[in-house]
Amino acid sequence: MQKLHFSIFINAPREKVWNTMLDDATYRIWTTPFCPGSFYEGSWEQGSEIKFFGPDETGKVTDGMYSKIAENRLHEFVSIAHLGMIKNGEVVTTGEEIEKWVGAHENYTFVDKDGGTEVSVDLDITDEYKDAFTEMWNKALVILKELAEK
Repeated sequence: MQKLHFSIFINAPREKVWNTMLDDATYRIWTTPFCPGSFYEGSWEQGSEIKFFGPDETGKVTDGMYSKIAENRLHEFVSIAHLGMIKNGEVVTTGEEIEKWVGAHENYTFVDKDGGTEVSVDLDITDEYKDAFTEMWNKALVILKELAEK
């Protein structure tokens, strides 16, 4: 597992950027580079379970990531701890494929900067997904910026 870091300056207040990143309607838009139709079920509250989904090539939604919000400091920081996967609609927390991801974190940091907000994303990733996630995160953050600056 290795760490990836991304950041982008968004010319909008921290609260607006936070809401744009985490609210359901806009989450579905900026996460399109990962998987068109991506969405989540659950809550961003600290300690809450949250499930991330994306439809497969047929449009069927049965697979995703099973996670927990490890930390949430409103408009400042969110840490997602990945606990397992969702396969065919069922939460799976054991097995070789799952063990690669268990304990991985995805952290979002929001900092006031130059009248706007610096958003940083730090995540744990396996070697096999590094290049793909680098490309996807770079595209996703540009979309987030466009949405929040409207």
